[in-house]
Amino acid sequence: MLEEPMPAPRTLPDDDSRDVESFATILSGELPGNWTVQHHQHQRHEDQFLHAEDVWDLNDVAVALAKYALGADAHLTCDDGTRLYVTFHPRHEEQFLVAAMAPSGIAPKAFAGVREPDGIAVPTDPERAARAITADLLPRYDIALAQVRHNAMNPPQPLPVPGSQPQQVVMTWLEDGSLAAVTTARPAAEALVGEGFAWDSSASAYVLSGDDTHAQAHAVQAAGARLARLSIATVLRTAAHPATEVALPTPPPGGRTTARTR
Repeated sequence: MLEEPMPAPRTLPDDDSRDVESFATILSGELPGNWTVQHHQHQRHEDQFLHAEDVWDLNDVAVALAKYALGADAHLTCDDGTRLYVTFHPRHEEQFLVAAMAPSGIAPKAFAGVREPDGIAVPTDPERAARAITADLLPRYDIALAQVRHNAMNPPQPLPVPGSQPQQVVMTWLEDGSLAAVTTARPAAEALVGEGFAWDSSASAYVLSGDDTHAQAHAVQAAGARLARLSIATVLRTAAHPATEVALPTPPPGGRTTARTR
């Protein structure tokens, strides 16, 4: 079956009196923080997609970019790295469209499962537009950005090969009240060290002191939770009774399988 050709993009009226550059420049002074502005006049329709490559939206802004030749846009960049995309609203002359732009330098897998902070339509009054962006778009962007950064720092581990033994860390109480954890997996070792375990060559294990039992219990639970996020099981045993086991947080079933879409 032959695919239908994409319809030609609709152009905006020649008498459109809105000025993206002027609006974006005034808007940058109304938003919290220090912002710089880059204005782009599209010489070709392809320029529109080049400048909108990082737009973090699957709603109104994405539709406008797909269906209309918008002619111009502006990028606002804050000192903290936040970036905003501004362009015409093709269906409402009294509005502009503003969307967040995805952070650069982060692996696409980190965006899996994170909802896009879709852009919004704002009035042509920059002061009112800034209030809408500050109250609606920027908080949703901050939430999405935090989730992406968390995913980047805690990437999902690959599923185990069928028939292989699942990864686990065995923790054993020692006679002096300390706790020894044995693992050869670097991610597990990093999680243990991050919660206060220290390598003890004489025990050939990562050891957690028992001087403060309350702090020790907290560290054990925190380490178990971190290991669970890595899909690594944790078994807690006593030296005198190896069969005694205490359940710690279990790994979530499977790993993320969705891919980043924007």
